[in-house]
Amino acid sequence: MKNEKNKNRKLTTASGKPYVENENTLSAGARGPLLLQDFILHEKMAHFNRERIPERVVHAKGSGAFGTFTVTHDISQYTKAKLFNQIGKQTNVFLRFSTVGGEKGSADTERDPRGFALKFYTEDGNWDLVGNNTPVFFIKDPKKFSDFIHTQKRDPRTNCKNPTMMWDFWSLNPESLHQVMILMSDRGTPYSYRHMNGYGSHTFSMINAENEMVWVKFHFKTLQGIKNFTGDAATDMKGQDPDFAQRDLVEAIDRKEFPKWALKIQVMTQEQAKAFPFNPFDLTKVWPHGDFPLIDVGILELNKIPKNYFADVEQAAFAPAHVVDGIGYSPDKMLQGRLLSYPDAHRYRLGANYEQIPVNKCPFMVNNYERDGAMAVNGNGEDSPNYFPNSFDDIYTDESYKEPPVQLDSLVADWYDRNGPGDNDHYTQPGLLFNKAMNDYDRHNLVENIVNAMKGISGEKKDMIIMRQLCHFFRADMKLGMAVATGLEVDMKTVTDKLKHS
Repeated sequence: MKNEKNKNRKLTTASGKPYVENENTLSAGARGPLLLQDFILHEKMAHFNRERIPERVVHAKGSGAFGTFTVTHDISQYTKAKLFNQIGKQTNVFLRFSTVGGEKGSADTERDPRGFALKFYTEDGNWDLVGNNTPVFFIKDPKKFSDFIHTQKRDPRTNCKNPTMMWDFWSLNPESLHQVMILMSDRGTPYSYRHMNGYGSHTFSMINAENEMVWVKFHFKTLQGIKNFTGDAATDMKGQDPDFAQRDLVEAIDRKEFPKWALKIQVMTQEQAKAFPFNPFDLTKVWPHGDFPLIDVGILELNKIPKNYFADVEQAAFAPAHVVDGIGYSPDKMLQGRLLSYPDAHRYRLGANYEQIPVNKCPFMVNNYERDGAMAVNGNGEDSPNYFPNSFDDIYTDESYKEPPVQLDSLVADWYDRNGPGDNDHYTQPGLLFNKAMNDYDRHNLVENIVNAMKGISGEKKDMIIMRQLCHFFRADMKLGMAVATGLEVDMKTVTDKLKHS
């Protein structure tokens, strides 16, 4: 006999009808054919056939957790965003980590950037800060994005990963060098999601109560300390436990070893931006910390694993377009492209009402005139008007949220590939990364990883692609170029001649 607590836990259909035969299908006799009228069979199989929603094109495999963000320092001089308006204030968050290029079943320890997507559930709406574990990216114009991602996916003929595709694209886009060197270092194989930094990567804007605007970059510094796999150790872990990072995150939080990050920002005034030696909105470059020091803001803590992975991690949808009052966009071309593409991807994958899914839903007031569409599960506005303005409801526009006008730098529209003399310098910052940010151990592993990766280049264009990429390494740093060329056993006279004529 079932106890009183479970008396209402009857097995039912999705519509609530209790049923008994969950393991045997209605048939004409013990050995006869099945009957079409057994609806339970159809319901179970039809739902099973639809259990998988479309996989994310990028960031397909991920891990996630809920937590809190706590303000520790006053930055009200830069922003009027309410989540920052009081020291000690806490805001609930959801953070999804991911690998970028692999499919949902790929290994957690692949050499790949890691996604760092954070949703703040604020009283002024949800703020999505959608970045990576690196402060830069491979490209600076969104028109190149689909082409780049295709090179990280599978060869259309062999359906295998193809190093030739990757290095061909990178060698033809020298702007990618900065991120390529980070990827090929041990930072390309983080030990776990807990032991890596996160970055908003793009330049954003902040607006204070006086409508004064500054440019800003967001940095999340891990308080667990940076820890990476070597290339060999990452490869070994792929065979031992392809879900290592997911397991590590779940088990750490279950042990109550809650991972934490310190949020810091860099701030640049509009005057400083105009005088900057290169485009400050270029996603392939960083702002030097010596000129724009990190400013403390608060502490991010993850302390709760979702009860159901699919419901929260798989259905989580982040979009850089989702900002809140006091935080805005910038002319960063990659950011501008993502403002369109991310919500569009969610509508395709999850449906037009993806923001009604609990993990994506703003827990505070939401009022608008969007109606209908698949999975409209919030009452669909009931009998209220579905148009604006109208004479029947009391929804109004709050003028205090009006954004200040933005000054445009030009009235001329063109397909610019560079704006100033420093914008086409793709080598200075990679050279500083190699010489200043890395130690001998890091440099040794970087070269070894590059050599191992470039040895996979094949085909009739092999030599041309290798030489083209080597030229980029030599321009960043002569020692780097020499080390990679030596590892690939490339004739140095050929390299010298190529550099003279390029």
